[in-house]
Amino acid sequence: MNKSNLSKDAVFLRQADASDIGALEQLLNCCYRETAGWTNEADLVGGIRITPEELASTINNPTHYLFVYPKTTTGERDAKETGEILGCIAVDIKTDANSNKKAYIGMFAVHPELQGQGVGNVILQAAETFATRHLLSTENGTDKQPARLTMSILSHRPELLAYYQRRGYQLNGNKIPFPNDGNNGEPKREDLELLELEKRVSA
Repeated sequence: MNKSNLSKDAVFLRQADASDIGALEQLLNCCYRETAGWTNEADLVGGIRITPEELASTINNPTHYLFVYPKTTTGERDAKETGEILGCIAVDIKTDANSNKKAYIGMFAVHPELQGQGVGNVILQAAETFATRHLLSTENGTDKQPARLTMSILSHRPELLAYYQRRGYQLNGNKIPFPNDGNNGEPKREDLELLELEKRVSA
């Protein structure tokens, strides 16, 4: 990868469409299941991270927003896209049993060669800003209640937990065993869990 035109200051996002599915599948499976980069889960989970069908379902879901950082020929937003995806993040608007809305952030990935350069920070901040504005613009936000952003991470990833804690996320006590149904990869530890993190934000 030629990184001469790439930096955190050049990061921009657009909403994913069906033409991005192949590149997204490649990026997510690389970042989560291969050993490149510091965010991978290769020591904890085997198998694929996501399928084209799951990506298509996400893209077509009206409450699920999947954003991509596409590579362009010059690194600028208005240049021609190359077809490669350098980063992605999803915001899923959920409603709980009490009709309170929250935003679940997932599918967060940055190409391994760009990790550690602040690109992920920019992508996460953009997703948080979008989610916060979306939540506070709905009826849920008229009572001036803080918007809730949530995400799940694997247990046994202290460095990843620390990354999110530095950005204001905290464990909220919710956790579930890692699903061993074959749809989310194959856990390599019997004690593997998904831990939920939460961040409350306001306008």
